Amino acid sequence: MSEPSTTSPPPPTTKSWADQADEETNQTSTSAADETSSLNVNELTIDEENKSLSKSLDDPDDSNITAVTAGDTPYTSATTFEELSLSPELLKGLYVEMKFEKPSKIQAKSLPMILNPPHRDLIAQAHNGSGKTTCFNLGMLSRVDPNLQAPQALCICPTRELAIQNIEVLRKMGKYTGISSECAVPMDRRDSIPVMKRAPIMAQVVIGTPGTMKNLITYKKLGVTKLKILVFDEADQMLAEDGFRDDSLRIIKEIEKFNSSCQVLLFSATFNETVKNFATRVVGKKEHNELFVKKEELSLDAVKQYKVLVPDELVKIDVIKNYIFELGENVGQTIIFVRTRNSAKMLHKALVDLGYEVTSIQGALDHVDRDKIVKEFKDGLTQVLISTDVLARGFDQQQVNLVINYDLPLKYAAEYTHGHEQEPDYEVYLHRVGRAGRFGRKGAVFNLICGERDEKTLSKIEKHFGTYIKEVKDRSVEDYKVALKEAGLLF
Repeated sequence: MSEPSTTSPPPPTTKSWADQADEETNQTSTSAADETSSLNVNELTIDEENKSLSKSLDDPDDSNITAVTAGDTPYTSATTFEELSLSPELLKGLYVEMKFEKPSKIQAKSLPMILNPPHRDLIAQAHNGSGKTTCFNLGMLSRVDPNLQAPQALCICPTRELAIQNIEVLRKMGKYTGISSECAVPMDRRDSIPVMKRAPIMAQVVIGTPGTMKNLITYKKLGVTKLKILVFDEADQMLAEDGFRDDSLRIIKEIEKFNSSCQVLLFSATFNETVKNFATRVVGKKEHNELFVKKEELSLDAVKQYKVLVPDELVKIDVIKNYIFELGENVGQTIIFVRTRNSAKMLHKALVDLGYEVTSIQGALDHVDRDKIVKEFKDGLTQVLISTDVLARGFDQQQVNLVINYDLPLKYAAEYTHGHEQEPDYEVYLHRVGRAGRFGRKGAVFNLICGERDEKTLSKIEKHFGTYIKEVKDRSVEDYKVALKEAGLLF
């Protein structure tokens, strides 16, 4: 079988917010001078060392997944992958490469809807760590005709990191199929060529970010006439007004001009009511299916959450150094989430000055550095990663057992509205918490709370998710030990 393609579509020279997913980057339009280059994603591939995910996926019970089906097509949950009539090459990839044994519950319910005619659109909500990436990657690979060298499946993601991660999974899963793929993400200007000079894309599956995808389609370098399936990963962010709605709708509209039969899949761990209603309207012109997890199932109770009240920001650094790092140094990898680039830079310098080996990632870094930092962390070469919310969504790393919310996530507009209380970004909080304890593993989250505004913000988060977040005294070694033991990280 031929190896998947490793070339990459063009990025915009003016990098849109949709491609950066960083809270400080303004959204701008793409221009005709947008550029492209090769992205060797194979260099970013992670050796999973034969880890089996099938036994430990964090599944909601069947009774907590609400399915709404259209028409009179009966769908039966798949108890084995063989029941899905997959090709021998795909089955080999699932069993040999992915080490899967059977579908997770969300896969068992969604895959028959995705794979069986009449191939209706699907809006699907799935837990972090429940196997939704497998759902849409398997859906794309299954729908591709290996003998047709043209784009047949697109997957659009909010960040380059998530796009790269998804294409890694797709290539691993489809190793024996010979299906070609490309990663369409922004590249640094020095490594790129003008989009108008690049050859048209022939890869059968294209995974990338919205600004880059839109640009490729606009300049006719990415044909859509043969498309069978269009996937939006983290669809709530892709369709939110303060997210990537404009680019997403332009892509859908352009595809509909030439292709009325393309199946649309919207996958996310969270859908607020506004986005859910809008998503329904996007696919509502045709009969479509829906899968939703009950709200109470989204509190991620499997991950232990704690709050630490501190008098000022310098004490936050003391808490991280003297207590969380000191006691948790052998419990796995740690991600520290901050709100701004400046906080990331400050905290990085402070911890390095204290002798810790840490890395940090945020949207202002060039793409080569971002890719390098993510690869080193995924390969286990670094233990602590400081990040803005560029990695809050969909970032899968099984060894992450600790998450520290140095800053609580806030909705962008609310943070700068004078005279009003800060409004938490509940979806981002849930996604951050979901970075710990991936695939059913143990995990703990420490929220560093500084001042009355932070206390009110966390109180709203507790109320929203119907959960109680236990306090850990900022200078009590015993409290931290108890917390880590409760989380199953100390014995």
